[in-house]
Amino acid sequence: MALVTMKQLVDEAWEKGTCIPAFNVGSLEMVRGALRAAEELDTPVIIQIAERLLKYSPLELIGPGMVQAAKESRLPVAVSLDHSSTYDVIKKALDLGFTSVMYDGSTLPFEENIAGTRKIVELANEYGAVVEGELGLVGGSEDGLSDHGILCTNPDKAHEFCERTGIACLAVAIGNAHGDYPTAPVLAFDILEQINQKAGVPLVLHGGSGISDDDFRKAISLGIAKINIGTASFNNVVKFATEYLAADGKHTYFELNTAMTQGMYENALRHIKVFRGL
Repeated sequence: MALVTMKQLVDEAWEKGTCIPAFNVGSLEMVRGALRAAEELDTPVIIQIAERLLKYSPLELIGPGMVQAAKESRLPVAVSLDHSSTYDVIKKALDLGFTSVMYDGSTLPFEENIAGTRKIVELANEYGAVVEGELGLVGGSEDGLSDHGILCTNPDKAHEFCERTGIACLAVAIGNAHGDYPTAPVLAFDILEQINQKAGVPLVLHGGSGISDDDFRKAISLGIAKINIGTASFNNVVKFATEYLAADGKHTYFELNTAMTQGMYENALRHIKVFRGL
């Protein structure tokens, strides 16, 4: 149908009390698997890649493929740069046609986070794109190389942050973390409810891999309109590739490619069903 902005998708989801799945990808196999699942279930999605993963999947190579895949989908699809704090990288993504970026100033003092986020909003406006901001600290990281700890979003600061920056949606910290959870997380739903009452924009949950289906549904009922899934997808792609290579018989690159796409597809399919109540 069209390449759209994240705002178009999350605003509609927020109004309806549903959620848009946002899948982090690292290859065209993962892009194809995510969009295949979305089209099968007739559900708009967001495909995205985080800045810290660009050393494995260079933006100038994977970015055009993500954008083109979105354009050729029969459904609305947004393409986003996830967790970036580098102006030049963000500008490069926008130049490549990304319709959304996530500026991560969460480790900065409040005023510096506002200033940095606002600067990226002004840049994105020049491209007709939108920005996701973050307030509070979501633990861990997609590549497992860093962890700044967890600091829950301050509900009383949420509205001011959103109003002063002009962001399209707000990533919140409520006990969630990136990567694999050693134990099931305990999410602060009371804080989420307060944030939802005060922020005035759709909310985003990072670190979705490993959260229970019941907790997903409760978070969506309290204003979460976008959930990021990364680690679970990467793990499932590896699982399917490993099982294929361990099977008897001759192995080919093309069948390996198919197995990786299938791993992404099946993980995306499961999460879409949970998020959309299908």
